[in-house]
Amino acid sequence: MPAPVILSGRSVRLEPLAPCHAPALAAAAAADRTSYAFTPVPHGLDAAYAYIHSALADQEAGRTLAFATVRAADGLVVGSTRFCELDYWDGPVVWPPAPRGPLTGAADAVPDAADIGGTWLSAHAQGTGINTEAKLLMFQHAFDTWRVRRISLRADARNTRSRAAIEGLGAVCEGVRRVHTRGLDGLVRGTAFYSVLDEEWPTVRRTIEERLARARREVNGRRLVPA
Repeated sequence: MPAPVILSGRSVRLEPLAPCHAPALAAAAAADRTSYAFTPVPHGLDAAYAYIHSALADQEAGRTLAFATVRAADGLVVGSTRFCELDYWDGPVVWPPAPRGPLTGAADAVPDAADIGGTWLSAHAQGTGINTEAKLLMFQHAFDTWRVRRISLRADARNTRSRAAIEGLGAVCEGVRRVHTRGLDGLVRGTAFYSVLDEEWPTVRRTIEERLARARREVNGRRLVPA
């Protein structure tokens, strides 16, 4: 299974999620929870520890690789994200197809495909470019280091904000699976599925880099305007 890794950018650092992040994670999630209607986000310190324990159990089983999202400017934990549904295509064909761990059990095995999900940010970190750069770091690691063939993303079909963010990265919408599962509100929901393929990655990289550059120019322009 892939080893935990630190991914660093200009505005964000993704650290392997660990119990030491629980207090800061709980604080980040407590600021303003109005944007979490479609996203499982821990509420309170005990819930933060349980959230981390569950993520690490999935990681130990080879299903995920979870991160704490840290603002680079001040080291503040502002959320979490993860690779999930790690899929390995070595060995004999199995049916029905489903994500599985490496058949060899090799510690250095890396997936052929994966999802990015479980992403949430504190209210004050939303809209700052942190999520966009975090996605760039994860795409880079998946496509350039692991050499995956596909990265998938998904969202509650009702979550227009999350879907717009995914589409803004350049991911392709594969469609909406109708009446797919229950949402956090208990209602049966559809799920919108997106993907980026390895041959699409260079174009997606340029799209994200240009988006980040525009955001930085806008921030710098505001700073030049006298108060």
